[in-house]
Amino acid sequence: GKNSKRSVIPNPVSIDERPAIVNERSRVGDWEVDTVLGKQGSGAIVSLLERKSRRYLVQYVPSKTASAVADTIISMLKPYQAHVHTITADNGSEFVEHERVAAELEAQVYFAHPYSARERGQNENSNGLLRQYFPKGTDLSAHRASELNAVALALNTRPRKTLGWRTPAEAFNELIRSA
Repeated sequence: GKNSKRSVIPNPVSIDERPAIVNERSRVGDWEVDTVLGKQGSGAIVSLLERKSRRYLVQYVPSKTASAVADTIISMLKPYQAHVHTITADNGSEFVEHERVAAELEAQVYFAHPYSARERGQNENSNGLLRQYFPKGTDLSAHRASELNAVALALNTRPRKTLGWRTPAEAFNELIRSA
């Protein structure tokens, strides 16, 4: 309706237009992004997952504003810029500044269909693992960055069957060395 709170993402590119190579998981550099919300007003966690290696990056953001989330995504991926081809997001209002993210990282941002979490399933799964450490209703502002980094390290050093029992950290490092 006219008074809808739903924000409109400017110039979204549908996941349908994403290159087929992304679905094949045959190259490093295709990322999924999401936010994990804390207790009301306590901020959020921006999570990024590299699809092939399952490398998982997390960072606290004090507010879920579009500019704060865009700045965080850019700062998280800048060290890996040579290995950022695509980013797939949901249709949340926090991703309104996707064009700035795409320009800064020289990557393409795609948007999943509304209410289709399965299109970014690996990131959703990793966020579920993150929730084991920070359950819903947690005041995220009460946790230090070192705690969040320790959780990310634990998840990135957990062997995965899909990676031949290598860890996401091992797989990612091998892939970027060989790229």
